[in-house]
Amino acid sequence: AYGQAQVLFDVSLKIAAGEAVALVGRNGAGKSTLFRAILGLIGRRSGKVAFDGEDITNHPPYEVVRRGLGYVPEDRRIFSDLTVDENLLVGRQPPRPDAPIWTPERLFAIFPNLREARRRAGGRISGGEQQMLTIARTLMGNPSLLLLDEPSEGLAPRIVEQMIEAIREMKREGLSLLVSEQNLAFARLVAERIYVIEKGTIRFAGTMAEFDARPDVRDAYLAV
Repeated sequence: AYGQAQVLFDVSLKIAAGEAVALVGRNGAGKSTLFRAILGLIGRRSGKVAFDGEDITNHPPYEVVRRGLGYVPEDRRIFSDLTVDENLLVGRQPPRPDAPIWTPERLFAIFPNLREARRRAGGRISGGEQQMLTIARTLMGNPSLLLLDEPSEGLAPRIVEQMIEAIREMKREGLSLLVSEQNLAFARLVAERIYVIEKGTIRFAGTMAEFDARPDVRDAYLAV
């Protein structure tokens, strides 16, 4: 809730190790609020958040991140005065035994645009490159689960294609992902399971095949 305004109602979802899950819904459905609630960035009136078998409901956000939960917000919060290389170093954390290990060189392999811009200030690269940098900086923390909030929003089609391939590479490395999206086509290309959220409530949960067999759900909660 934000003050007295409750946004989420009885939301329940689960992500298994190594799994990519999509959270889809219209603008204002509660996707970003759910991510903030998981991280402890907003107040929670009830409920429980468990990560890697441990109750993290009352842990401060910095401690949640240290435990291996990475978060990429939708508004590309980079350090605009720092170079790409420096932004990556800011996000560095020690390796984890249960998570892929990322280095700048490995990240440049999946985000080649960043290699070319590595010595430029973050504020002087394109919006798509800033989105890539935000994700790459979070991966430098070697998370075991990554929350990606609207990764395709506002990107040119060519950059969206690169983003899809980058997320697929993260999956191949064994990273668990929860991807929030309005773009159903994008979600379908990167995730095996899907949750549909509307007005702060989960309206559907299942595999992509099960979702495709329910056009009534798509028309009711995702159609413009």
